[in-house]
Amino acid sequence: MYQPYADSTYYAKEYEGTDIDEEKLSRYLKNASRDIDVLTYNRIVDKGFDNLTDYQKEVIKEVCCEHASFLYENETMLKTYLSSYAINGVNMSFGNSWNIYVENGVAIDRSLYERLCSTGLCCRSLYYD
Repeated sequence: MYQPYADSTYYAKEYEGTDIDEEKLSRYLKNASRDIDVLTYNRIVDKGFDNLTDYQKEVIKEVCCEHASFLYENETMLKTYLSSYAINGVNMSFGNSWNIYVENGVAIDRSLYERLCSTGLCCRSLYYD
């Protein structure tokens, strides 16, 4: 069975998250972990989480918790199929912007993506042993 990179104990005690209801938390952590797998081209799955450096593990856990909160807070917006919308001079668009990054169908806060990139696991051309 798939295990998220952060569990509810880590979310509550280490990350100090309070955004997500306890009964929904495991689903959001699992979805965030799956998104991380997509963004890292399944390198974590391939190598094994326990075989990563302590730095990589810590960053991945933090990003998992923050991304779970992002998914929870923006669930309605993320499920929309609109890429742009305008009415009476008000414009709204969804996609890459200064604060949202979209890669392989995954929308993530740009600063979280940059933090995840600092692990060296997101590079497209990197061959990772």
